[in-house]
Amino acid sequence: MVNHRMAKLHVRTGIFWLAALLLAAILGSSWLLRAQPQAVSPFSDRASLLAGFRHVEVASVSDALEQLTGKAMYMTHRVQPIFTSRFAGFAVTVQLKRDEGNDDPKALDGMLEAIDNGPADSVYVMAVEQGEDIAGMGGLMGSAMAARGFSGAVIDGGVRDVAYLRKLGFPVFASGIVPSTSVHHYRFAGSQIPVVCGGVTVNAGDVVVADADGVVVVPLARAAEVLTLAEQMDFKEHSMYPYIEKFKSIEAAVKQFGRL
Repeated sequence: MVNHRMAKLHVRTGIFWLAALLLAAILGSSWLLRAQPQAVSPFSDRASLLAGFRHVEVASVSDALEQLTGKAMYMTHRVQPIFTSRFAGFAVTVQLKRDEGNDDPKALDGMLEAIDNGPADSVYVMAVEQGEDIAGMGGLMGSAMAARGFSGAVIDGGVRDVAYLRKLGFPVFASGIVPSTSVHHYRFAGSQIPVVCGGVTVNAGDVVVADADGVVVVPLARAAEVLTLAEQMDFKEHSMYPYIEKFKSIEAAVKQFGRL
């Protein structure tokens, strides 16, 4: 009888300890799950975001933006590259206002300070009021931007010293090529403020992407999701080219991939 009772006691003790171990394992697993870092977007840092935008077609970025936001965020066709180029970077914005005949030697200092304060991977975005025939920038400013690691520049206005900029290899998109100067004609009106460039509102820090198709502005808060969708669009489109060549039908390709 004693041995039988002892056996029962051992069994109950074993069950108790097994249950305790199972409970500890469950609680420990739950704690570990809570302690694990949350999954992050592959574009959660600025470097990976720009790397992605530098490899995706600007047309796909434009389509993705319009699909996600319902807005067209591409600049007017008048904003053209001075040589075939592509870039992506974060906007450093500058506004110039007309001030004809001013003799203030510091009237344009702010646009130069914006360059010297700009970090690498910036895109200099300048809106020049009624500036179709005024050069908002030239070789000196382009040289400074290149030295600081800027990605490029977009000028809603003119650009000059184009031969030097091409030699330097610094990409600039502008609404015209003119030999004029902004000195004595314009005044700096602010930097890192919202500006309208090429018909699109650009905020400081927005992602600006450009290639042979034009310039698109991506609000920073939507950049990761826009890039994800643009990459998906790119993949479909690039898959369609060999499909069209093989079956000699664009209708069949669009039906197969759902991209046009």
